[in-house]
Order: sequence, then structure tokens, then C-alpha cells
Amino acid sequence: MHVSAKFIGPIVMACIMATIMTGFVTWMNLGFTEDFLYRWARAFIFAWPVASVAAFLALPIAPKITLWIVRKINGHAPEQSSH
Repeated sequence: MHVSAKFIGPIVMACIMATIMTGFVTWMNLGFTEDFLYRWARAFIFAWPVASVAAFLALPIAPKITLWIVRKINGHAPEQSSH
């Protein structure tokens, strides 16, 4: 079975973001309570799949929005990277 990075990348990115966001929001809402890790884990279990779907949906849209923002800020098309 061949797995492409274009499928794994958004899932890994979603995992990292879900970990940080659920940890932060759980801490903001509850503080470091006795059951903090349980509540953080529970929030993460629900958030990661949602974040993964969101990442796949955003993947084709985000570069277009980024380009639009850069053009608005710079007043013209951005220079092409030499990479």
C-alpha cells in the first residue's frame, strides 16, 4: 500500500493543532484541575477528527485566500519564489 504525504500531512497538522488548541481551551475553561488530563484527552478525541476534515477542506482554499491577502497588502501580485 502506497500512502501519499498529501494525505498524511493534513492529518498530522490537525493532530498538532488539536493538541495545542484543546489543551489551551481546556486550561482556560477549567484551569489545572484533578481531571485536567482526562478532560483534555476527551476534548482532543472529539476535536482531532473535526480538525482533520477541516484541514482537508481548507487545503485547496487556504492558498487562494493567502494570495488574495498578500495582493491586497502589497497592492500587486506577490513575487514568485525561486524554490
